[in-house]
Amino acid sequence: MNVADRAELEDFLQRYPQTQMLEVLMPDVNGILRCKRIHQREFAGLFEGTFKVPTTVPFLGIRGDLYDGLDPALVEGDPDQLLLPLAGTLAPLPWVKSPTAQVLAGFADLDGRPAWVDPRNALANALAIFSAGGLKPVAATELEFYLLQDSEESTPRPLQGRIVGTNLQQEGIQYCMADDLWEADGFLEEVRQACELQGVPLTAIHSEFSSGQWEINTHHVEDPVLACDHAMLLKRIVKGVARQHGFAASFMAKPFADSAGSGLHIHTSVYNAQGENIFDAAEQAQPPAMSDMMRHAVGGLSVTMAEAMAIFAPNANSYRRFRPGAYAPYAPTWGYNHRDVALRIPVSSGSNRRIEHRVAGADANPYLVMAAVLAGIQHGMTEQCEPGPETPMGAELVVPEARLPNRWDSALELFRSSQVLPGYLGEDYCKAFGLVRQGECDDFHFRIPNLDYEWYLRAL
Repeated sequence: MNVADRAELEDFLQRYPQTQMLEVLMPDVNGILRCKRIHQREFAGLFEGTFKVPTTVPFLGIRGDLYDGLDPALVEGDPDQLLLPLAGTLAPLPWVKSPTAQVLAGFADLDGRPAWVDPRNALANALAIFSAGGLKPVAATELEFYLLQDSEESTPRPLQGRIVGTNLQQEGIQYCMADDLWEADGFLEEVRQACELQGVPLTAIHSEFSSGQWEINTHHVEDPVLACDHAMLLKRIVKGVARQHGFAASFMAKPFADSAGSGLHIHTSVYNAQGENIFDAAEQAQPPAMSDMMRHAVGGLSVTMAEAMAIFAPNANSYRRFRPGAYAPYAPTWGYNHRDVALRIPVSSGSNRRIEHRVAGADANPYLVMAAVLAGIQHGMTEQCEPGPETPMGAELVVPEARLPNRWDSALELFRSSQVLPGYLGEDYCKAFGLVRQGECDDFHFRIPNLDYEWYLRAL
């Protein structure tokens, strides 16, 4: 954990002397950046390592609940831990009225060591294991989301484009439409500017397969932890700028039953100490030019995919995204230039040979998704795992007998018995993650939704 010092704060205040408030951002188990806002008088304490928060903060459920079964050392008396600002993340916050900045922070024990409760530290642990053999993963993310308009109805409505010259709204699929970009130009430009201010490198923005749905891609970087910082900050930027424009943004996996789900796609390649992409096999004439190491990496990702499903699909709504024909994989499939599969090998040059992991929903925690991806790749290369049959480009999807769990309970059961992930994320973290998710799962199923009344109350 690279901690920012007082000099970084002083340099920032010289460039932005009007800054009065600072939002300290804390990643939690859900992938939410929880936040504490402090006045300029308190800035020095944060950067001198005296700022503390309750240890339970990273393990609050999606509704802020604290679930039974967590380590008593965490919950008994709710002791404090240090919150340390991370180097290079102090940046202006342009979408609030008061002159405010923000900084990502990491949890640390009272002696200053990185705390296992932090999902960012869980990824750092997985990365350290991965990199011990001299390999360097390079990663980037793609995030899909919906913009939502104000509605007097009890259900949300996507923010649809307007048909020029009328008061009608555009219906249906309009993938990569310039009209959508033009209409949303003010919002998109402010997102771009905020990303530039906060050090989030973007490569492309486009409208997606459903009304109101968008995708934003970040540039690949040589540090997977940094790639996930970018994803976390991008989600916050999108939601903050949308609020300023009078609408909302959501990274919920499947907000609309008849529209496309939203995913978090991870692109990963691996380089050796000489800077060579170990996934490339330039001597192969036919695509995909996959090395043995890449084949084993795909095999490892396939083998570990089911046990990691609770990370890729962490919420009740997550599982509504997985269905045939929805570009959301429901089995550990792979193929070259094929978007129906879980593990896609994109068309690329040899130096950019990579795996696109397409399983996770946009609601997933980027740090934990990346940790699971690195674990799968490393496991596959170490154990020389073989993937299942390839789905060739342009061919009908080849679905193996082994399917991914398509229900929350089933995914959690597989996660609790996982063999690979605890060795990378840490046994304590995996146990706590499972407890929080299981507690939330139980709460969800114990509630009685309106659908129960619509189907059963009168008929039974």
